[in-house]
Amino acid sequence: MDTILIAIAFFSGLLVRQFGLPPLVGFLGAGFVLQAMGQSGGEILDEVANIGVTLMLFTIGLKLRLKSLLRPEIWAGTSIHSTVTIFLFSLLFFLLTQLGLQVFGGFSYQTSLLLAFALSFSSTVFAIKILEENGEMGALHGRVTVGILIMQDLIAVAFLTISLGKVPSIWAAPLIVGLILARPLIGWLISRSGHGELTTLCGLFLALVLGAKGFEVVGLKSDLGAIFMGVLVGQHPKAKELGKSLLSLTDLFLVGFFLSIGLEGLPSWNGLLAAVLMILLLPFKSILFFFLLTRFKLRARTSWMGALHLSTYSEFGLIVMAVGAAKGWIPNEWLVNIAIALSLSFLIAAPFTRRAELLYLRLRDWLCAFEMPCRHPDDLPVETEHERIAIFGMGRVGQAVYSDLFRQFPGRVIGFDLDPVQVETHCAANRNVVLADATDSDFWEKVRIDQDIQLVVLAMPKHAANLHAAEALKRAGYSGIVTTTAKFDDEVRELRELGVDSAFNLYNEAGAGFARHVSSVLSQQRPDLLQEFRTMPEGGDPPAGS
Repeated sequence: MDTILIAIAFFSGLLVRQFGLPPLVGFLGAGFVLQAMGQSGGEILDEVANIGVTLMLFTIGLKLRLKSLLRPEIWAGTSIHSTVTIFLFSLLFFLLTQLGLQVFGGFSYQTSLLLAFALSFSSTVFAIKILEENGEMGALHGRVTVGILIMQDLIAVAFLTISLGKVPSIWAAPLIVGLILARPLIGWLISRSGHGELTTLCGLFLALVLGAKGFEVVGLKSDLGAIFMGVLVGQHPKAKELGKSLLSLTDLFLVGFFLSIGLEGLPSWNGLLAAVLMILLLPFKSILFFFLLTRFKLRARTSWMGALHLSTYSEFGLIVMAVGAAKGWIPNEWLVNIAIALSLSFLIAAPFTRRAELLYLRLRDWLCAFEMPCRHPDDLPVETEHERIAIFGMGRVGQAVYSDLFRQFPGRVIGFDLDPVQVETHCAANRNVVLADATDSDFWEKVRIDQDIQLVVLAMPKHAANLHAAEALKRAGYSGIVTTTAKFDDEVRELRELGVDSAFNLYNEAGAGFARHVSSVLSQQRPDLLQEFRTMPEGGDPPAGS
């Protein structure tokens, strides 16, 4: 079974990738194929899926800033959307029951309310995966999306705690206080873990043992523990390295999550009809998210991108329905119906989120009509004055490029980054860095690129982000010089085919750069030895005693 599962998952993911879709769509399909073959996931696959979700929540916590949850578009937007969705969906399901629709046969209003509550959530796993792949986690719409998802997760955790009747242990508060007080010790452990496999193991220890298992032992949700631990160590200097060390492992375990959804079971004809009816309600969720986000002064593009990433049903919906089925509040077959609706929502949302920018450009004039006259402080347009060189992505590579170019052309360099914390850090160091998204087509139309910016350096860590930025420049008709970084030869080819002037392979050029550094050291410290190397015949030995 294990070999069949791995083979079908791999080839399904590979197949959909050829059509420009995320591999997760293929993993979902693989689950349905395995289910049709009479296979089941079993406890091991469920455990793998749970570990994947726990690690993902931990890495979200590493990047989460709690004060962002206090923004009105996050807490108020989530509350209003959930309330309106639950009320209207439950009313619709109850009316369909009263009209005698067999799919909802025997539903009371309480049952309809539970189903509507389960459908009010959006998938954290799906949205985070898509945002990560596209390099949009730090973009404003990415931060808003993650904030709303965290708020929804907290609502789900509160419901599960109340519905299961599990009162946290008297040791819950001491555990939380103890972990907070032990933060310096935890930081010391992270620092002493080095930079190899011990760092990855440290991340697993924090997420799965101290966080998930620790909270579970004292009667709290393990998911909440994973997020808590992530937030607790998120300010540590090695937090980003910790997240990167867990990235591949998290992606691998999440394959189990998507497979497990497809393996939930095959629906009856009534169940399939119920899933289709639930899918028909998805546009309402998207439209309501878009409307609410624009009411909170976000731009049409930010609201559009956020709404698309939230246009799914959630894995928490499955958990809610499982609790309802266990307590006899809803028939057991609805677990399968929700799983099918969840899977279909992923399949439908994936191509839309992948083409979100192109769809926005087609609908921009109509969507912009919903914008508020006032603008959100994080969504203000960026203006340049005397700068001629723009660097996008002010991480380690971008900062090094900025410093070198600024020495050569003082006052002519400007840096852009998605992360507000990163921007504040650079500004505190007197660097000319502002908050902006290079993948945003609206940004390039507001900046007079041909008159102001003559050289664009794309140094963002995600290839997809550099690719999308290059596409945005091309659409805007930019005629200046575009240079970008890449990590693999196929990425270099893809960028050059798009028309960038230069694509710099970081890994290949690192060796060449180090070689130049070695030559420089020799010329300064041992010029005599360097001269010997240059005059030595090819294949010859150095003079005796040298």
